[in-house]
Amino acid sequence: MGAIAFALAGVLFVVYEAAAPRADQTTLVGAESWTTVGWSVAHIAAIVALILIPLGYGALRGFFEGTRNEKTAFLAATTGYIGSGLTISYYGAEVYGLKAIGERAVADGDASMTEVGEAFRMDPTAMTVFAIGLALIAIAAVLAAVAVWRSGTLNRWSAVPLAVLLVTMLPQYFLPHSARIAWGALVTVAALWLAAELWKAAKPSVQEAELQNA
Repeated sequence: MGAIAFALAGVLFVVYEAAAPRADQTTLVGAESWTTVGWSVAHIAAIVALILIPLGYGALRGFFEGTRNEKTAFLAATTGYIGSGLTISYYGAEVYGLKAIGERAVADGDASMTEVGEAFRMDPTAMTVFAIGLALIAIAAVLAAVAVWRSGTLNRWSAVPLAVLLVTMLPQYFLPHSARIAWGALVTVAALWLAAELWKAAKPSVQEAELQNA
């Protein structure tokens, strides 16, 4: 299940970056982009991905049960859940709040309505919660990479690329759209690598359990 969670999360990250329209969001075209299916699909994909990543860390904790790495993986899962929860609150506002603002702006032909969207996106409370959430997501990814590195059962490098990419999640928001898509694609590759390693390592354990129950 952990392997599946990582794999799906990786795919959803690139969907998020590729599906969201990136028009100038101070214009009516930008406001209209908030009302599109692509905008909603992209941000819901990000929300689901952020739920799945800490689920994957939870699976790592179970895989490392009884070893010195169990506690580190547990901390990764716990930190990841909190970080994802805080970050998702911001994404939810982007999905539902900006859609409503965009619909009103388009209906009235009033581009100044986009200033309302910018006001709540850049609100100090919203930005603080968002930044703390992203910081916790980064810390969780590093903790998971440390647990994998020390495990001796998974390829020690297999969680490092995902950790590096999630640490850079905040700065990638300031990149051009094409670069953001490339970042999402790299997250997909990194998550699939970790998923494959966890899948391969888990198969012998499943087979042993089946033999014991036979």
